[in-house]
Amino acid sequence: MEQYFIIDFDSTFTQVEALDELARISLKNHPDREAIYKQIEDLTNASMEGRLSFTESLQARVKLLCANRDHLKMLITHLKKKVSTSFSRNTMFFKNHQDEVLIVSGGFKEFIIPVVTEYHIKKENIYANTFVFDEDGNIVGYDKENPLSQEGGKVKLLKELNLPGDIYGIGDGYSDFQLKESGMIKKFFAFTENIERKSVAEKADHITPSFDEFLYINKLPRAISYPKNRIKCLIVGQVDEEALAQMKREGYNLRHRDNIEEKYLDEAGVLLCDEANLPKPEQLQNAGRLKVIGCFGRVGRKLAEAACEKGIIIFDDPKANPRNVDFIPRRVLAFMNEGKTHMSCNFPDLQPPRINNAHRLIHIHKNVPGILAQINEVFANHNINIVGEFLVTNPQIGYVITDVNTGYDTQVLSQLKAIEETIKFRLLY
Repeated sequence: MEQYFIIDFDSTFTQVEALDELARISLKNHPDREAIYKQIEDLTNASMEGRLSFTESLQARVKLLCANRDHLKMLITHLKKKVSTSFSRNTMFFKNHQDEVLIVSGGFKEFIIPVVTEYHIKKENIYANTFVFDEDGNIVGYDKENPLSQEGGKVKLLKELNLPGDIYGIGDGYSDFQLKESGMIKKFFAFTENIERKSVAEKADHITPSFDEFLYINKLPRAISYPKNRIKCLIVGQVDEEALAQMKREGYNLRHRDNIEEKYLDEAGVLLCDEANLPKPEQLQNAGRLKVIGCFGRVGRKLAEAACEKGIIIFDDPKANPRNVDFIPRRVLAFMNEGKTHMSCNFPDLQPPRINNAHRLIHIHKNVPGILAQINEVFANHNINIVGEFLVTNPQIGYVITDVNTGYDTQVLSQLKAIEETIKFRLLY
């Protein structure tokens, strides 16, 4: 059976509400701009939360805009920089599912088409409103015959399209939920990467904090193997807000605790802490999910070696060094995203280049002879071609990154994990 993916634009495909942003451009020099901005934002939220009909909200917002074609050009440039992070990294999904992905929005084609077509989404699969202009290029209204300009417009449109197969809806607003309420779609996913509207989220089949989560839940190809919102990042001690903001922007599930307790450490994938709140070496014994520690301060040799034996990488920096606000999260993310170990205090140094259209697998093992041969034998037995492979060692561990250019079944992963002397194995993307 065919599948279709109905994706909203404002606050879903992009991080912002486009009409709100257009107002900030067009009313930049207006003496009452702040009051009008607030009025437009209130109208947007009232509609998205189901407190005001979409028709009433749209009419009022367009009337307040005072915008023209030149303002739209500026808006498009702005929106291209505001595509939601998890959508922008999954360009290949859109390229491979061009016939199944539809953008359905109460926004306007004039700014939606230039943004989403850069992600391989077909122009004919973009359904939205259209502005009406006067002879000087000023926006004076919109096509009121378009079903998407009316209350329940997305439901009306899908009835007209009559798509054969299962339909999945992804959005942040009440008009997206109406598709589920009408019975037109199989499941509604409330997208909360940019904003969470409680009245919408509580009615959804599933809350998806990122597009990666949606793809993961539905077993669809994705840029990263495991959604970052499912990885807990434990925060203990004095960690700068800017460092936390970097982790949050990446989508990690941040958890603040006053001290390190094993029950929290055991479920964390990332630990950010200061020098006064480092884990004890014995606390790492059951931290099976922990992949990386970022310390705002220095780490002693005993902890560094204990972490290395468990396949846990550590990045540290002198406590007073002003660069660590940016340095520590950047190194942590470079490891989590690409497997880079540069500047670690306990892992051998590796900075592999990213290879496009490849899958990256990480294998950490005790530094004994013959492991690389066993890894390659697994790939050879399954006729998997290696396009890049990197091995570095220190006295404790061997660290291997392998890039392969074909798909694989779960048996391959199981066999790699089962190699004797394996400490940790991870599928990166």
